[in-house]
Order: sequence, then C-alpha cells, then structure tokens
Amino acid sequence: MNYMAVLRPCCRQFISCCNVNQPKFDLQLFAGEKTEDPTTKRLSDAHKKGQVAKSQDLSASIVILIGFFTLWGYGQYMYEEITQFMAFIFMNMPLVIDTEYIIHLFFETMGVLAKTVLPVMLAILLAGLALNYYQVGFIFTVEPLSFDLNRLNPITGMGRIFSKRSLMELFKSIAKILIVGYFVYLYIIDEVIQMPKLIFMDLQMALITIVNIIFKLAFEICAVLLILGIIDFMYQKWQHKQELKMSKQDIKDEFKQSEGDPQVKGKIKQKQKQMSIQRMMHEVPKADVIITNPTHFAIALKYEQGMTAPLIIAKGQDLVAQKIKAIAREAHIVIVENKPLARALYLSTEIGDVVPQELYKAVAEVLAYVYRLKKKKLA
Repeated sequence: MNYMAVLRPCCRQFISCCNVNQPKFDLQLFAGEKTEDPTTKRLSDAHKKGQVAKSQDLSASIVILIGFFTLWGYGQYMYEEITQFMAFIFMNMPLVIDTEYIIHLFFETMGVLAKTVLPVMLAILLAGLALNYYQVGFIFTVEPLSFDLNRLNPITGMGRIFSKRSLMELFKSIAKILIVGYFVYLYIIDEVIQMPKLIFMDLQMALITIVNIIFKLAFEICAVLLILGIIDFMYQKWQHKQELKMSKQDIKDEFKQSEGDPQVKGKIKQKQKQMSIQRMMHEVPKADVIITNPTHFAIALKYEQGMTAPLIIAKGQDLVAQKIKAIAREAHIVIVENKPLARALYLSTEIGDVVPQELYKAVAEVLAYVYRLKKKKLA
C-alpha cells in the first residue's frame, strides 16, 4: 500500500486550514493613523476657521486680577466720590420731588458712575482684548456662526456631551472648584479670628477691615486661578496640536494640492522639454556649421553680418546630438569634429548665447574652414 499517496492529500488539507486561520495584517490600516505634527498650512487653515488654542480660565483669571487691582488703586477715589454725591443728595433734597428733579438726579448719577465705574470697566475691557489677542491673534471669521444641520442632530450632540474633551472640561472644573475651595478654606480659618474684633470697631474701621479681608482673599484666589489658567493654556495648546495631527497620507495630499501632483508636473516638464527640442530642431537647417565631439555633443553655430559673434542656435548630448547631426546631413550642413571645442561650447553656453570671447579664435578657424569648403563647392 502506498502510504505517501494517502498522506499527501491530508497534509495539503491541513496546510490549507492553517493558512485560512492564520491572522492577516493589513498595513494600510496604519496608513491613516494621525502620527505627524500639523503642517504650517494646516495650522493656518485652522486659524482662519477660528480653530485656535485658547484658555478661558487664563483670560478670566487675568481679567478678574486686573479688575481687583484697579479697584484697589482706584477704590479710595470711588469711595470719596460716591459719599460726597450721596451727602449732596440728602442735604439738598427738595420737599417736593418733581419730574425735573428726577431727570437732573438721573444725569448727576450717570456722571458719578462714569467717573467711578467707567475706568474699571475700561481696564477690564482692555485687559480682555489684549489677552485674547496674545492667545489667538486677530481673527475675523463667520464660519462658527454658519448654519449646520449636524448641530441639530441629537446623536452628534450626545457625542459632543460625552466626548473626551467634555469629560476633560468636567474634570478641570471639579479640580478647579476643589483647589480654589481649599485655599479659601485655609484663608478663612486664618482670618476668622479677626471677626469678633469687628464688634468693638466703629462703622468706618469695620468696613475698612472687611474690605481688606475681601481684597486679600480675592488676590489669593486670583493668584491660584492664574496658575491654573497658565496650566490650562499649555494643555489647550497641546490638545489643539493633537487634534490637528495628520497622517502621512494627509501630508501627501496637502503637498499635491499646494504644489501640484508630482506625476502631472513631471509630464508637463517632459512635454515642455519635447516642445523645446522640436523648436530647436527647426533651427538646425539654418546653421552654418555643426561642431561635434563626435558622438556625445553637437553644437549648431550660425553667423551673419552684423553679429558681434557666432550664435548658438542648437545643442544636444547623446541622442539629441545624433538627431542634430542627422538633420544637418539632410540639410547639407558642414559637420566639423573638434572634441575640445565641442565640449567647451556645450558646457559654457546655452541656446541663444553668443560664443564666449575666449573661444573666438577656435570658432573663427572652424568658420574659415567651412567658408573655404563652400567656395570650393561653388567653384
């Protein structure tokens, strides 16, 4: 009995089963992975769309800090203006309050508010504008305001609510509340001892003490918020960069869009080169002489009265040189073999140039030889 004939089909079936169950890895799955840093163009496009790294916590902390600093330095003036205005009102209040008095009182109140509140508001406004400009620069776009039906999609909305960014924002908010609450607790524990002393103070001293406690607490909270804002700004920049990361295919596609498809550009260059060679070949029959290497280079020279020097009207190497010589033979153009001169002309000149001055003598000898040949043929 031939055991090999029986075992061979079984082995083949076993191998085929192993091949079927063997895991296959498709490397194309990794081609779309976002592993590359965003290019300058991608960052610029995102900036134009309003997609920038910006920390609201940093903006809020600095704006609040500037506001309290302004109040701290401007508070005494505000207090004096308001107290003087209130004293003036109560001391000069008429017995009968009519419409004219109410209008006058309204304008006086607006004037006091302009002198006291407006500087604080302007300081906060300028601080907010300066900080936002520092973070994102100047942006004017209406794209975030454009109507998009996807925003009304409840599934997409739920995805945004439970997204990684939303969960991170929730975690930051909880952490910020806990950290600020901890520092407030420590501050109040230290200042609670001062509270019973307020009973023995007059109203003005009690108010000054309370204001000092409030401002110290405000500055401490602002300092904590500022540190958290700086950390958040660094995180926002990192997250923005991560969101704009590109795959290798994205970079290739962007390069094709900005620079053009390399294959198309190569075909265009090839077509331009062919057209240039064709134009050059049309000029070869007008030449007076073809100087060759003899196989590697061919240069067509033309000289007419009035020219300062002979003109290069065609040149080529290898196959192009052979084609130039073939056209020259058909047009009965004299072909002169001069290896050093052919190499020198090919390397030192371009089509449309005149012969360099250092090669005048060598070219003149060739042209003189050509003219002698033409005279002999005419004779």
